[in-house]
Amino acid sequence: MLSIGTLVLGVDDMERAAGFWTRALGYVPRDGAVDASFTVLVPAAGGAGPRLSLMPSDTPADRHPRVHLDLYANDAAEQAAEIERLLGLGAERVDWDRYPEDPDFVVLADTEGNRFCVIDMSHG
Repeated sequence: MLSIGTLVLGVDDMERAAGFWTRALGYVPRDGAVDASFTVLVPAAGGAGPRLSLMPSDTPADRHPRVHLDLYANDAAEQAAEIERLLGLGAERVDWDRYPEDPDFVVLADTEGNRFCVIDMSHG
């Protein structure tokens, strides 16, 4: 049976993207350094979690991507704090035109324009 091994994001600037995602998730480069051609990020100190790979891309990030990352926060307070932390690391708020009436998520973009969501897991 197959399993998902890693999630891959296309990036313009490998160092900038790796810097953002290592600080955002507490990950480290698997091979100890950022490689301009392909970098795999893993949870620090052998922690659990999916791998996140970064690869150079010459195409722009999609406004409405078909695949994106969901980052979980335990409640609304943690969600708000994490959003502010991520904005401080270089993320940007996205003017998302597809929010439902009472969303449990906020759409952000990383330093490369890749969209991701921060989800309030306590939201009804």
